[in-house]
Amino acid sequence: MKFDKKVMESGVVAAFSLVLALTAVPVTGVSTEADLDSRKVELTAEAARKYFANETATKVKRESNLVAAASDEKQPLVSAQEEKAGQLQQYSQKETAQENQPQAANLLAEAIEETTAEAAQKESVQEPAQGQAVEEENSAEAVKEETGKEETDKRPEDNKETAEESKKEEVSPWDTKLMPQVEEYLNVRTDASEEAEPAGKLPKGAAAEIIESGAEWTKIKSGSVEGYVKNEFCVTGKEAETLANELGTTYATAVTGGVRVRETASSEEGVTILDVLEEGGKIKVDKEAEAVDGWVCVKVDDTTGYVSADYVKVELELGKAISVEEERAAIEAAEAERKAKEAAQSKSSQGGGTTQRAAVAASYDDVTLLGALIQCEAGSESYEGQLAVGAVVMNRLRAGYAGSISGVIYQSGQFTPALNGTMAGVLASGVSGSCLQAAQQAIGGADNVGGATSFRSVSSGIPGIVIGNHVFF
Repeated sequence: MKFDKKVMESGVVAAFSLVLALTAVPVTGVSTEADLDSRKVELTAEAARKYFANETATKVKRESNLVAAASDEKQPLVSAQEEKAGQLQQYSQKETAQENQPQAANLLAEAIEETTAEAAQKESVQEPAQGQAVEEENSAEAVKEETGKEETDKRPEDNKETAEESKKEEVSPWDTKLMPQVEEYLNVRTDASEEAEPAGKLPKGAAAEIIESGAEWTKIKSGSVEGYVKNEFCVTGKEAETLANELGTTYATAVTGGVRVRETASSEEGVTILDVLEEGGKIKVDKEAEAVDGWVCVKVDDTTGYVSADYVKVELELGKAISVEEERAAIEAAEAERKAKEAAQSKSSQGGGTTQRAAVAASYDDVTLLGALIQCEAGSESYEGQLAVGAVVMNRLRAGYAGSISGVIYQSGQFTPALNGTMAGVLASGVSGSCLQAAQQAIGGADNVGGATSFRSVSSGIPGIVIGNHVFF
């Protein structure tokens, strides 16, 4: 609050008037004027006392309305003013007013000086203090609002992130998939009705993506088939995942060429090689075998082999739905293959000839490896006998014995020269031309044994197609 200049000026004027009145009284005079002078001093003192009393009351009232009212610093000033007013009154009551005039004037001048100084101090100190209090209050409110805003801005984001993380933890890939819980297959209909036309079949062990869930029927997609299945014959979520692990087949797929399947989980020299996988070649994982760190247990015939986990990709494979058209085409193809096989076997048993099958892509190393095996098994036989051994290897590859030519040759318990080191010696010394030619022709699809996958010595008495000293069956 600023000091009221008008009030101050009026107070100063009144004070100067009093001083002039006091100083106007002569220092010396006749005794007849003593009473008059004494009365003037008394009136002057009385006026000064009233002035200071009124001024004090006004100050106290004004100060009580301030925000920082009733401070301890104000009281001494009021007491001092009242004391000086009292002193003036005392001086006025003394017998000799003339000798008291200088003291009264000095007291009045001191009071005016103190009043003016106090007003200046209040104007420079109290007003900034009040402004500072308002500024601090506004600053506190701003900080409070900013802090609240930050908390408000942060809280929804934090809650959203927490909700998203929780959602990620709860969501399973199998929440959007289903599997049929049937003995053979589940019909997929074109509409959500048992009267609708069949769109295909979802075999046991197959999985489907859920498109739209219903109370009784669910729309699914699997393979090329899209349609509706009845909910009572399906499982989802954790149940579907458990069923998939039970019915699905897990394969290890080679991510590079020449991946060796070893008899034991060791890369040391001398470990028996059961099979060799070419890039992309698959072999079934033995889920019942005890896990070995850094190795994948696989099935090799009736035994367990091991491949390095660094060179294979392990995946669970499940069946897919088959459409009505695909099922019809598969039946027709199977029938045609059966008839062709019967005709080939009939020709072979009658002295047969060579049939042409689909060629297989192979590298130079594959041709050399097959030629070396042919030389070990039928190097002394006729060219027809050499081609027959090569045809057996290729028929095994087509039948899925292994995923590559090398895999078939090194398969455990099958071709003795490949496992006892004899074939390695042939490879080191070089393969004969006729055996390499027979290998190339067999890889190209030539089959003169009617699809046979095995051979023995004729002396074994096993029935089959006899070529040279071997019988093929």
